[in-house]
Amino acid sequence: MTTEATAIDHQDTTSEFLTFMLGAEEYGVDILSVEGIQGWNGVTRVPDTPAYMLGIINLRGAIVPIIDLRLKFELNSAEFNSTTVVVVLRAEVDGREQVLGAVVDAVSEVYKFDLGSIQTNPEFTNTKVRDVVKGLITVEEKMVIILDIDLLIADRASELESIMEAAA
Repeated sequence: MTTEATAIDHQDTTSEFLTFMLGAEEYGVDILSVEGIQGWNGVTRVPDTPAYMLGIINLRGAIVPIIDLRLKFELNSAEFNSTTVVVVLRAEVDGREQVLGAVVDAVSEVYKFDLGSIQTNPEFTNTKVRDVVKGLITVEEKMVIILDIDLLIADRASELESIMEAAA
């Protein structure tokens, strides 16, 4: 049985996406959900958290939980180096703004996509990725996996709240 990708039903509008690398794959997030990008400087570990929850940082007076997207998506781990960055993301979950930092291998580009050209994702075997993928788009003969930041953060909302309470 083959799965055909189909366009997501959107009005014919465009949006900008920040793309970043995890290994050889390029991922994208709506630029409006990006709070900032900063170099990797380490975190304060919080005990009794999942391995992908690296810890917390103080960002301009706010405590921000940091996750390793490689570990969250059950990809092979990699050494952090000079291109490793934290992409700080925000989303509204249950009427409250949540902020999360995601460690990625490197920031790639900012692209403007026609939202109607984003294809729904085919079946992924990795449910950790499938559950937060909005779709796929081809850019310059490569595939970019578009993530749904609201779902990524909502998926971890209870864990994030626990970390925030432990850090307080």
